[in-house]
Amino acid sequence: PRMAPSKSLEFLRSALALLGLSGCGKEGPAVDTAKGKAAADTAGKEKEDLQTAIDAYVYAYPLVTMEYTRRAMTNTVEPQGTRAPMGQFVRLRTYPDASFKDVTAPNADTLYTQTWLDVAKEPWVVSIPDLKGRYALFPMLSGWTEVFQVPGKRTTGTGAQKYAITGPGWSGTLPAGVTEYKSPTGMVWLLGRIYCTGTPEDYKAVHALQDRVTAVPLSAYGKAYKPEPGTVDSSIDSKKSVRDRVHELDGNTYFKLFAELLKTNPPTADDAPMVATLAKIGIVPGQDFDAAKLDPAVGKAVAGAPKPAQEKIMGHFKQAGTFENGWIFTTKAGVYGTDYLQRALITAIGLGANRP
Repeated sequence: PRMAPSKSLEFLRSALALLGLSGCGKEGPAVDTAKGKAAADTAGKEKEDLQTAIDAYVYAYPLVTMEYTRRAMTNTVEPQGTRAPMGQFVRLRTYPDASFKDVTAPNADTLYTQTWLDVAKEPWVVSIPDLKGRYALFPMLSGWTEVFQVPGKRTTGTGAQKYAITGPGWSGTLPAGVTEYKSPTGMVWLLGRIYCTGTPEDYKAVHALQDRVTAVPLSAYGKAYKPEPGTVDSSIDSKKSVRDRVHELDGNTYFKLFAELLKTNPPTADDAPMVATLAKIGIVPGQDFDAAKLDPAVGKAVAGAPKPAQEKIMGHFKQAGTFENGWIFTTKAGVYGTDYLQRALITAIGLGANRP
């Protein structure tokens, strides 16, 4: 039926109002729609920034944890117990007992012979004596926890061996009889293990072998060498585990340390996509990280990343391997490629893991 003009206009206005539109040329609701879109865009950007920061945290986790482990295990003036200064050996004389908490799940049938080296300044020469058929392995871990070389019975035999561990970018001439092992990072952890039966007689035999495992800077090779005493950092809380101390770091402190470590422990070529991701939160390899220069939204993401990133790392446990008799079993260790989450989890619960 036809309506009177006035009623037609009133009906049209009512219909437009129900649709959220205006027949009077006003833009109030349209502005509200724009505000809603802007809010959604902002929320989306914040979520993206947080995810970027979480991914960066997971990627950085092994390098930061290795640095904290190095600090803890070298925090002494001279070799003593499970501690030794940089470039000096810890030579454990008995199987680790329940109080040993520097790394997770230590072997129960080998004697650890390990040292931390800085090969960013110059190479270090490691000498291993003739083991006379005894099982041993001397995995060399980069700052990223990648096992880049493993001399030992199954790989290089048990005869006397000498290796020069050289850092990124090093080139030069090595002494005759010394094999070069190039480390991808300046930080190196040599985590040697020598089989022992645990009897007094075999302890004595292995102790003699341990004493002949040595490391000297290349500049001192073939010369009389006396290592410098270490220094003690009283701020390191030895009662706390490395993992707890890493997890307590706020986002800014964590990424500032990470950026510093990147200067001598660079990413690999395969990490290029991750390097691009790092740039989104202000981290560029070789440069300092300054949270004050970040966009406020990015700064918020960096500050909020630690907890969800730690939950993501630890939550990967059930996907890290297969469950067998109450244990999780995996051979995805020692060499990780770009599987950053697996590498971070193994760092958290089994630092020092070997290659398969």
